[in-house]
Amino acid sequence: MRETSLVIMAAGIGSRFGGGIKQLEPVGPGGEIIMDYSIHDALEAGFNRIIFIIRKDLEKDFREIIGNRIEKIAPVSYAFQELSDLPEGYRLPEGRTKPWGTGQAVLCAKELVREPFLVINADDYYGKEAFRLIHDYLVNAREDRGDVYDICMAGFILSNTLSENGGVTRGVCRVGEDGILKSVTETYNIEKRDGILTASDREGNPVRVSGSQHVSMNMWGLTPDFMGALEKGFPKFLSDLKEGDLKSEYLLPTIIDQMIREGRAKVRVLETRDRWFGVTYREDRESVSREIRRLCESGVYPEHLFQ
Repeated sequence: MRETSLVIMAAGIGSRFGGGIKQLEPVGPGGEIIMDYSIHDALEAGFNRIIFIIRKDLEKDFREIIGNRIEKIAPVSYAFQELSDLPEGYRLPEGRTKPWGTGQAVLCAKELVREPFLVINADDYYGKEAFRLIHDYLVNAREDRGDVYDICMAGFILSNTLSENGGVTRGVCRVGEDGILKSVTETYNIEKRDGILTASDREGNPVRVSGSQHVSMNMWGLTPDFMGALEKGFPKFLSDLKEGDLKSEYLLPTIIDQMIREGRAKVRVLETRDRWFGVTYREDRESVSREIRRLCESGVYPEHLFQ
């Protein structure tokens, strides 16, 4: 069977552990963090190794908190995302502190990825089904089509991805009847108020969304040659930045949407009915812990994941 990797984007978890870094808050009955459940589900689905994308200054602490523990059950590699890691001829704009985004994060793993891979966020719980669907697609269904990238994504139902504690940002998808992604649009401040969904575009203008729409939760099934597209697109993104823009990001949904429009990518949307949850807000931790406890009590997970 074809080898596959799980790539976890964890460079944005903060400069120090403890003291309330949301991605490392224990949520499981055995002190597990959300990342533990993703790794457990990925290995169970058939993924063979783990690649953590972190910042170099976090390496020692990260290994102590989770890395060393995971190395006992699967091969682990590290890629490092830094603000200053830019293509030749480009310099870090003065005052820029915001990371360059998920596109640059994945690009940092270019030298480590040798097989089809799944990209996820470190602080999202995705459910078991999506890992199985994407693994099976990468191993069995994907076609090498030369100049068109055959990739996939987990298509979550919008109503299954909301926070009880405020608005969220989601990649809202248009999907054809054939299950192929037509477009993905970053949509902001999505929340339910008095039973009605509200949302806005990047400029803050109201937009209409439906709770039954598919959304991207940054769970993409990609291939090593996709790195070439990321590498080629990053300098163009940097060149197009307006002077003084210190916040724009090189984001996977935007990159893939552009590739679809140009006919360079075919993205299969693999629908999952699992409920997503994560710690978008500090107040979310209690509800996440409650959901994990419910899953343990119903037999989805053991009380202690890796014992």
